[in-house]
Amino acid sequence: MIDRKAFRSLSSGLYLITAREGERRCGCVVNTLVQVASEPPTLAVSLNKENVTTAAILASGRFAATVLAQDAPMELIGTFGFHTSADTDKFAACTTAADGAEVPYVTEHALARFSVFVTETIDVGSHYLFVGTVEESEVLGAGEALTYAYYHAVKGGKTPPKAATYNGGDEAPAPGVTETPAGAPAAGKRIAWRCMLCGYIEEGYPEGLPADYACPICGAPRDMFERIEL
Repeated sequence: MIDRKAFRSLSSGLYLITAREGERRCGCVVNTLVQVASEPPTLAVSLNKENVTTAAILASGRFAATVLAQDAPMELIGTFGFHTSADTDKFAACTTAADGAEVPYVTEHALARFSVFVTETIDVGSHYLFVGTVEESEVLGAGEALTYAYYHAVKGGKTPPKAATYNGGDEAPAPGVTETPAGAPAAGKRIAWRCMLCGYIEEGYPEGLPADYACPICGAPRDMFERIEL
């Protein structure tokens, strides 16, 4: 028997994994980056096989990792976590730099960055586990690291279906939020709409979101919003 709720107790940070394949710059959000050895300094990360970033790492043998700060805005997380690099330049609206191998990385809302040369690729089912030696590392800023727990509990974020830690959407609701069927709200409550991809909450449409509505954070259409009460 597997109780999906048990996975909620596992703690991790939130990171941007970036890569380059030719002229295409790719990137995604993960919470699976870990240090697995100290000498040589070695990191490992798990990425979905269908990700464009995964293909770029397979082709180039390199990736960069950025440790996100706690104040990282949902706009940044939404861009890298809920869009595809196949048709979106995720780096266009943020400050970036490139490492010695010309792999791009994000410098804003970041505490540190690493440049990794992949030494081993392991097939783990829906994902590949990339293990590599750190060739460059740098402190980019001060502050608290953004943890996965903080992303969910405080920022109201969701786990995308391609994430290694996705468990069928079985996540605890955000504090103060009640999932509710259609109808009049309970006394003292107000109707709102929550994006099921990134967790963004929209208020001001008690009768329903407009037909052409799209999430301002991740771009999800109206049918990806669920009705909630606040």
